[in-house]
Amino acid sequence: MTAEYHPFYQELESHLQSLLPAAHLKLSTLHFEAVGHSELKLWLIDPVGMDTPLSEEEVSAIFADPPYWSFCWGSGLAMAERLLNGAHAIKGKTVLDFGCGSAVVGIAAALAGAANVIVCDIDPLALKASALNAMENGVELTFLDDFFAFDGKIDMLFASDVLYDPDNRSLVQHFRSVANEVVIADSRVKNFTEQGFFLCDQARAVTEPDLGELESVKQIRFYQSSFN
Repeated sequence: MTAEYHPFYQELESHLQSLLPAAHLKLSTLHFEAVGHSELKLWLIDPVGMDTPLSEEEVSAIFADPPYWSFCWGSGLAMAERLLNGAHAIKGKTVLDFGCGSAVVGIAAALAGAANVIVCDIDPLALKASALNAMENGVELTFLDDFFAFDGKIDMLFASDVLYDPDNRSLVQHFRSVANEVVIADSRVKNFTEQGFFLCDQARAVTEPDLGELESVKQIRFYQSSFN
């Protein structure tokens, strides 16, 4: 079954069009410089025809139920490239992609050799988008809709652009309680100072499709936990 005929695709497309009648999904190819994994495919919102001003009703609908999974956000893109470039030793490990959205990070982890990849998101549509994207890239993922229901231990946890919501800051230390190592990619918090974390790298990345974000948002900072 091709993705366009998959029930998840139909549901995601219908949801997008309930928010924006002109919206469609498009299979987008992300290009990386990583040796051996130069491409990764995701079903994302098609930017064609989306450059007209939104109506008041459309704006309200998007704010009420934002389809984060229909974009590959800059921080996730940059994190995925780090994994494909071997910046983190994940081969044979169990990893978790928190707030996965499109699952670009989880898919990159699987392509880079992780033994078990868990993708977690409270949005059920994000998990369905993740399943479609996993299928396009020929990888297997495990899906989790409630992070606090997870009672196991993992090797590494990756979280990209989840700190924009101040309420999520309390999650950071919980990340460390379930993972031996935590890596956070962030473009929104200028002064992230959390006990047990250090700035390990910086990169520039642009959200796909391009939202015309401020240059400051395209600057991604990576914070890594010290050993527990």
